[in-house]
Amino acid sequence: MKTATSPIKILVVDDDDAHRFMLRAMLDEWGWRTAEAVDGAAAVEAVEVEPFDAVLMDVRMARMDGMEALRRIQAHNPAIPVVIMTAYSSVDSAVEAMKAGARDYLTKPLDFERLRLTLAKALDHRQVEESRQSRGATGLPPEFDSGGIIGQSPPMRELLEMISYVAPTEATVLISGESGTGKELVAAAIHRNSPRRDGPLVKVNCAALVESLLESELFGHEKGAFTGADRRREGKFRQADGGTLFLDEISETSPAMQAKLLRVLQEHEIQRVGGQETIKVDARVVAASNRVLEEAVQAGEFREDLFYRLNVVTLTVPPLRDRNEDIPLLAAFFVEKFAARNRRRVEGITPRAMDLLLRYSWPGNVRELENAIERGVILMRGDYLDEQSLPLSLRGPAGNPAGAAPNAASMPSSLEEAEKLVLRKTLAETGGNRSETARRLNITRKTLLSKINKYGLG
Repeated sequence: MKTATSPIKILVVDDDDAHRFMLRAMLDEWGWRTAEAVDGAAAVEAVEVEPFDAVLMDVRMARMDGMEALRRIQAHNPAIPVVIMTAYSSVDSAVEAMKAGARDYLTKPLDFERLRLTLAKALDHRQVEESRQSRGATGLPPEFDSGGIIGQSPPMRELLEMISYVAPTEATVLISGESGTGKELVAAAIHRNSPRRDGPLVKVNCAALVESLLESELFGHEKGAFTGADRRREGKFRQADGGTLFLDEISETSPAMQAKLLRVLQEHEIQRVGGQETIKVDARVVAASNRVLEEAVQAGEFREDLFYRLNVVTLTVPPLRDRNEDIPLLAAFFVEKFAARNRRRVEGITPRAMDLLLRYSWPGNVRELENAIERGVILMRGDYLDEQSLPLSLRGPAGNPAGAAPNAASMPSSLEEAEKLVLRKTLAETGGNRSETARRLNITRKTLLSKINKYGLG
């Protein structure tokens, strides 16, 4: 159900001007705001420009038919319910539309009560379709484990394919990408699909520790090596023996630490802090950075020889703004995750909320999306996560209260009553100007005068 938010808005798509105008008048009478599109191409453009709660669309149109428009609207925002209108002779088209993702269909001539109930039902089930697979990609080995990576956009399919090639090798891998894109998940996927999968995956955030502590964390220390070292301690390289060591934010290490890491990569051996013993280690190194390491090398902030040691294979994780089509998949995943964690019942995401998610630039990437969905699940008041539950940075000022639900009593019982309603409303909108009324209704002035006399509107 709608909460105190923007009024419900429905896009009416039909290349028959009179029929489209009649539909708009009826939906307005029932309390729903409307916009019009004269064909499928205009409908796709409208949906990409502004949010709608539902689309009511004819199948047969000249410039772009309803089927193609449906596919494009679903690709842009799969949460928008689309109701298809078709003639009795084209019911097969309606079945095809349902298979393609349409919420429902209506046959012409329209039954007004069914029209109202169908739209009301569509608006009360504003949830993301789960027809798309959330994991995997074409061409990946059947046994490939994505390790929690979600996405079907071309950049993510390419990334997953690269992981499937690199993981079975012993190559050192450098993962680049902005903060919050999911570089740690990529490292986990490399480990899961490698011959080392049964060994440990050990993670170290190089930016979280000062140099002296980082050295001890990585290489271990001997008893008495420094104040507080009351016993020998094995470092992360030893803990990762036979497995994978993930060095996150490696660009933040000091020049001295970079030199020590280079030696490990070259010689596959370490020394504990305060010790003289040389210890062989067998850990595959996967490193990550949210900085472009080539630029850090050029600025003299990162060793060139270490860069080339790390840069055997580079995997780039795309920012969320470059994989927009993955947002519905990620949002649905996070809704399910946080609904379970917080013991909340969530039926889905409203089209307007999804529209906000799709239009936002996500400077914080997947991590920011995850936080926004968690906040939304916690703060939502109804059964659906709507735009009012999302952070202000996404939705801006609160919208106006929603329009009231349509009243069945206001529904015309026949086509003549609907036509009379349209005539009365249009005459009122034009201030009784009959020429303008005839122009808006796409009929002749003579026909208009005949209908005015017929319905006693003169």
